[in-house]
Amino acid sequence: MAECTTLDSLLEMGFDRNRAEKAVAHTGNQGIERAMDWLMEHENDPDINEPYVPPAGNTLGTTEVQSQSSTETSESTEVAEQMGDAKSPITEEERMEQVKRLEELMKARQEERRERERKEEIEREKQRRKHGQELLQVKQKLQDDEMKKLADQRMREKMEDRLAKQRVKEKIARDREERARKFGGGSSSTGLSSPPSEAPLQSPPENQGAPPPAKKDYDDCRIQVRLLDGSTLSTVFKAQEPLAAVRVYIQMNGENGQDFNLITPYPRRVYTDLDMEKPLCELGLVPSAVLVVTKK
Repeated sequence: MAECTTLDSLLEMGFDRNRAEKAVAHTGNQGIERAMDWLMEHENDPDINEPYVPPAGNTLGTTEVQSQSSTETSESTEVAEQMGDAKSPITEEERMEQVKRLEELMKARQEERRERERKEEIEREKQRRKHGQELLQVKQKLQDDEMKKLADQRMREKMEDRLAKQRVKEKIARDREERARKFGGGSSSTGLSSPPSEAPLQSPPENQGAPPPAKKDYDDCRIQVRLLDGSTLSTVFKAQEPLAAVRVYIQMNGENGQDFNLITPYPRRVYTDLDMEKPLCELGLVPSAVLVVTKK
């Protein structure tokens, strides 16, 4: 019978009986090739090795008894196709030849399946690499945007710093012009004569016998600055210039980009932000003084 031939062929090829019986039953005993295809498709099923349990009223090996009238024609056709003669039984040599042909067919199907799985694995690897590259591109773009943002922020800070220094310079220039207009000329020469308005300050003739020491007004102030690295700066400012002018001079010539305090060692005094707007003469730094730069 066709069912027994298919089942025997599967057993000859080394398949487990449980698997062979399931393949024959689930393919409706439609031939060895259909049974082999079913086995290859379901070889990873969790219950593939469990005994086959046919549905109620249908037992493996008794199918043709229960539905003989409907299967005789299909069995005769299948046997004729496989053996070429429905009446004569196949010999052992023919059976072995058939088993060998089926084994070769199964190997070919398995090779096709492995090739298909290999191509699918290659395609999955391509997709994985593509997704990885896209992720790297997104991360790189985020890093580039962050770097650009930091660069723009630094540029704005530098611009604001330059504008602040420019405002200080302009204020110092305006103060100098204002003092020049106020005191009549504002020459940078250190040998200026006292203005006429100072004449009434001279002692009256009747006190020439014991004159008090005259208070001298200075137009210039020589400032020496000791920097953090031990070096010194020395220059001349106008007595009416604010202490902020000295601070800007130090920033531009010695301590660029650093925050610091200014102090006088003897007597010790730390100058605050309020002192920066006061003139040098009011701070007691005229006609000369030594300032020390300290870290803030």
